[in-house]
Amino acid sequence: MQFRHPEILYFLFLLIVPILVHLFQFRRFKKEYFTNVRFLKALTVQTRKSSKIKKWLLLSTRLLLLSCIIFAFAQPNFKAKDNENTTNELYIILDNSFSMQAKGKKGELLKRAVQELLEDTPENTTFSLLTNSENYWNTDIKSIRNTLQNIKYSAIPFQLDYALAKINSHKSAFKKDIVIITDAVGIETKKLKKSDQNELIHFITPKAEQKNNVAIDSVFIHETLDNFYEITVDLSAYGSGIKPIPIAIYNQNKLIAKTIVDFETKKKSINFTIPKQAFHGYVSITDNRLPYDNTLYFSISEIKKANIISIGEAEKSNFLSRIYTSDEFNFNNSTISSLDYNAIEKQDAIVLNELDEIPQALQSTLKSFVQKGGNLIVIPSAKNSIANMNTFLMNFGAIQFKNFENVEKLITKINFNHPLFTSVFENKINNFQYPRTNGSFRLSSSSPAALSNDDQSTFLSSVSNSISTVYVFSAPINTSNSNFQQSPLIVPVFYKMAISNHNNGINNLTIGNSNPFLVDVLLSKDAVLTVKNATEQFIPIQQILNNKVKLVFNDYPEQAGNFEIFNQDEKLENISFNYGRTESDLAAANEKTLSDYKSTDSIASFFDTLQTNRMDNQIWKWFVIFALLFLSIETAITRFVK
Repeated sequence: MQFRHPEILYFLFLLIVPILVHLFQFRRFKKEYFTNVRFLKALTVQTRKSSKIKKWLLLSTRLLLLSCIIFAFAQPNFKAKDNENTTNELYIILDNSFSMQAKGKKGELLKRAVQELLEDTPENTTFSLLTNSENYWNTDIKSIRNTLQNIKYSAIPFQLDYALAKINSHKSAFKKDIVIITDAVGIETKKLKKSDQNELIHFITPKAEQKNNVAIDSVFIHETLDNFYEITVDLSAYGSGIKPIPIAIYNQNKLIAKTIVDFETKKKSINFTIPKQAFHGYVSITDNRLPYDNTLYFSISEIKKANIISIGEAEKSNFLSRIYTSDEFNFNNSTISSLDYNAIEKQDAIVLNELDEIPQALQSTLKSFVQKGGNLIVIPSAKNSIANMNTFLMNFGAIQFKNFENVEKLITKINFNHPLFTSVFENKINNFQYPRTNGSFRLSSSSPAALSNDDQSTFLSSVSNSISTVYVFSAPINTSNSNFQQSPLIVPVFYKMAISNHNNGINNLTIGNSNPFLVDVLLSKDAVLTVKNATEQFIPIQQILNNKVKLVFNDYPEQAGNFEIFNQDEKLENISFNYGRTESDLAAANEKTLSDYKSTDSIASFFDTLQTNRMDNQIWKWFVIFALLFLSIETAITRFVK
């Protein structure tokens, strides 16, 4: 037992006062003489005995009464079970990612968690609240009530390690209690092990009753026909027993096509044919599980001709003119002597077609061209100076030429995962007609090869930055050195190299992804582009690159949807934004990872446990009750005991 005010116990010496009062009676008895006291003798003896008992009872109750009062003021208590953590600071991490849209026994997981916080958090408790996107430091439930009531789902996935790092950076002299409210979707063990040893982590893990879900993963142009686009929509089914669901495509809220999807497998691709024109709409499914992944917005820009120039001898560029046709490209060929350097910055892609030497002025111009978003395709000449080529390639990354080998090689391996071949092949091809080269350079690159030879050496590699790519062949592809021009690969390879950063495909960005987007517009230095729709408007990070503007969106917009890019009042481009699909698999809830940590059923249970373990057992109230009891007993003895 401990006393908050032990000095009060010195007043126990006052107990001697009632003892002295009862031991020394100053009252004198007056004798009265009667003629006959024979009948009063027995009564006198009885009265003296009862009076003596009454005095001892009063003495006892008064001693106990005074003792209880003194003990009550000294405030005795028993030490708390978890006394060393009574000064801990409280941090609450609330997962408001889209997986918390799932329904539990009492409704949506996030809404139920918010309701429990509002109802069960003590009003005098100070805490810090961290969500996926916002931080509220040193607040209380009254101050944050409106914020919690209006909390929205975040496009940012739940990153526990990031939240713990923010708490660790919030320096304090006290230990920390961390309450993590999450459904555990995507939590990894290594992210928890990074937490500070001084932190006491408690998990509250609401569970979804139904873990089946269907998500729209992506949409892309599978094939471009004369008057139509063939659109492919990829879907994923999570769980078991998924029933057929309807899927539809809308352009400007107008229904274009609709069908039913049966899920014989977990992955499903559905093809739609839509008119070959500008598109600004979405594809949607009817699924009663997670709502956020039931719609995928996408836009298709009006077809713009890409500007391509080939620098080299005209006869070696004839094959390019058959690929870069006038309906989709503005293609020109120029020799090194007649090259207009001012025209370079207006191009979307440039082909260096077997130049024997690359002048220093051209090297500097092409370096700036690539930095500002242009694609560069390098086809070496057998007469190239290796030193000259390597000096040039050092401007773009870790890719270098080695010695030239006069050895016939077969091009036998396609890297189907390379961005160059995305959506090119329906199936992986293993038995195509292998092109050959009679002589080639050894090519050293830190990037994976797009095409490889039969001896595992690189035939085609690339170096990319955020807005452009440099493609490098290891061998001349003129008809005297290679039959690559007659290969079926020639068309998709050169076509994709020319348009990889040109906005002729689907404009479909993920919120939170920092990949840049290029807009073809010539802006003045003071002008800015604005992105907006009917409900949201923002100005992205932007950089002027010659006749283009590079936009970076980061965590904007806040809501998925179709948007338009404006230069003041002039509409330039349609663009669409979607949420990442990282929260769609509810079966990914990794509850086993949390088994080594304290788990609590609810916020109410957490605070009850905290109060039980960390509050001293205040027993002074019992002494007040006993004091009142003894006062009542004393009053009763005085009135009823004779």
